[in-house]
Amino acid sequence: MTRIIAGRLGGRRLSTPRGAATRPTSDRVREAVFSRVESLMDLEGARVLDLYAGSGALGLEAVSRGAGFAVLVESDRRTARLIEANVTELRLRGAARVHAESVDRVLERGPGGQPFDLALLDPPYPLGEEELTGVLTLLVDQGWLTPQALVLVERGSRSPAPTLPAGLSAMGSRSYGETVVHYLEPQS
Repeated sequence: MTRIIAGRLGGRRLSTPRGAATRPTSDRVREAVFSRVESLMDLEGARVLDLYAGSGALGLEAVSRGAGFAVLVESDRRTARLIEANVTELRLRGAARVHAESVDRVLERGPGGQPFDLALLDPPYPLGEEELTGVLTLLVDQGWLTPQALVLVERGSRSPAPTLPAGLSAMGSRSYGETVVHYLEPQS
């Protein structure tokens, strides 16, 4: 069910789901993304939201770099259990919470407290643009983001740039082979 890959998360290994349903962010892309993130914001103590979490590598990377807390959302229950195992392996209990349910369902409830400083979205490439826009709309409308938040959307190089709802603006994008990461921020 899982394979072990070497990750940069404190030198520990992450379990990742097998098969094509989940597409883990490569170490190279993850390193480049977090280099960019750390140039744009201070991760120390940040609250992180990792949507379509897969193995949890992005959210857990943020915590390993000083973020204070991460919520990881993964709809596939087996994969969510794998994230829980990664949280345990990395000794991040208390710094990460996993939700085994759909992204829409979690976002519709609202953050239930403090908003988030960093939102990481790595949806499956087949996710439709209209559905992605709906998720971005929920982030804004349900109060998930702080005014200074950073939102990252990882897509395939053949996918169009996300259609942004009112309340979000583009900060640019970076290409890493077949992966493009779009950087967004709340509009002032």
